[in-house]
Amino acid sequence: MDKPLLIVITGRPASGKSTLANLLSRKIKCPLLSRDALKEGYVNTIGLQHTELSDAAAAHIYTTFFDAIDLLISNNISLIVEAAFQQKRWAPKLSELANKATIKVIVCKTDPDLSKKRFLDRVAGDPERERFHGDSLSRLINDHSGLFTDSYEQLNLDVPTLEVDTTASYSPHFNSIVAFVSG
Repeated sequence: MDKPLLIVITGRPASGKSTLANLLSRKIKCPLLSRDALKEGYVNTIGLQHTELSDAAAAHIYTTFFDAIDLLISNNISLIVEAAFQQKRWAPKLSELANKATIKVIVCKTDPDLSKKRFLDRVAGDPERERFHGDSLSRLINDHSGLFTDSYEQLNLDVPTLEVDTTASYSPHFNSIVAFVSG
């Protein structure tokens, strides 16, 4: 392999990205960088809640995420990155990395109603979630903004891409996902 591998795991909120990314990271022995985890580290450091963060803070997290990716692949370290990457905002930065890494994309998909249920369960089960991500359970229950239906613009890069249905288990099977990233 001439270049490090950059595995991009994406999908709408609560589509199974984090679960798959963690399983894959352990299976192929590859580090995982999560945009949400970076944000949580930032919130811990500055001691503010999500609702108190400025647009500059969001831009800082975005820039830091890509700086970390660039640092690792520039030093020949393959890695998995996980976020709800969307075409307009994320594709230009990911495309810039194509000359430094072999990029493979995995798009997690599931039924929008199941995504919403998973998301609500996540928020209800984690009292700290609102502090770090601004996810208020009462607001989300009444949310009609399309968060789980039409607002997600899927990442579309000219790189090998695999769509994975996470509704019940993995389709294609997890071993096929491993083969996709390894092949």
